Amino acid sequence: MTTVKVHGGVDILRLPVNEKEHVFPPWQIKYTQSHILHSKCSKSENGCGDQDDTTACQFCIYSKTLDLPHMPDMVFPNNILTLKHRTGAILQFNALDALKYVSNGKINVQLACAEAWKESRLESSEFLEEKVKPFDWTFTTNYTGTISGFHLEETNERIDLDKLKRREKIRFYHDLTLFEDELHDNGIAVCSVKIRVMPTSFFILLRYFLRIDNVMLRIKDTRIYHEFGQNFLLREFTTREAKVEDIHVSPVLFIEPSDIAPHLPIIESYYHKLIVSSREEETEIKDGVSTSVDNTTDTTVT
Repeated sequence: MTTVKVHGGVDILRLPVNEKEHVFPPWQIKYTQSHILHSKCSKSENGCGDQDDTTACQFCIYSKTLDLPHMPDMVFPNNILTLKHRTGAILQFNALDALKYVSNGKINVQLACAEAWKESRLESSEFLEEKVKPFDWTFTTNYTGTISGFHLEETNERIDLDKLKRREKIRFYHDLTLFEDELHDNGIAVCSVKIRVMPTSFFILLRYFLRIDNVMLRIKDTRIYHEFGQNFLLREFTTREAKVEDIHVSPVLFIEPSDIAPHLPIIESYYHKLIVSSREEETEIKDGVSTSVDNTTDTTVT
């Protein structure tokens, strides 16, 4: 752990990036994890200017790419999950691409619940004047992952949830937060990704969860499932949403998205196959092919 001197003589703590890689043939799974995005340019008082992404600091890359009036309270630019197939196909999850789907000031976004939220938070008038602008201050994103090298097609096939409920040895599990915002203590908006790898398959849950206190809840889930030996992944995207006045369960359930999700109606969904290649895949995964794996059995990602 080191500190680096930036403009104005300010020391910024440079935290190490936690990085691990695991091999489950024909897949290579890697994650990196580190600190939140700095709140200002770390190179110059005037920003990085026209520097390209290879030399600009992360704050300037995000500011230039996203062009949002505000970024979430906490953005984790180094929290990245990457899956690479031996054919070169790549599936990745990162905060920058997730935030690209947030509606910015170029689009006049009028949230259906904005007025109700204003009325429920009259004491936060100054914050509301700042936040309720023509950009989505909830940071809602329809991000489903960043892919390359896959053939995408719609499908009627669904993820077998019964298979996911079976108790299997967990060969690898990890959970990464991409970004989070507490809406000035008026709720929460958080985007995270989880992965678990079993002896015969892997499962990924990318989730955006929004709770605006006393107003509404929204959950956008992307589930991706792959059975080793198959040449495709199943991807399911759903949006669940409801106003608090229409949810007839205890508010205690509002805290944990997995608890409240079954009580929210699905208002949007689509289903795809991500096809890797036409050649035969390995049909048998032998014990001992993975590296640096924690052997736990009670981790769930459903």
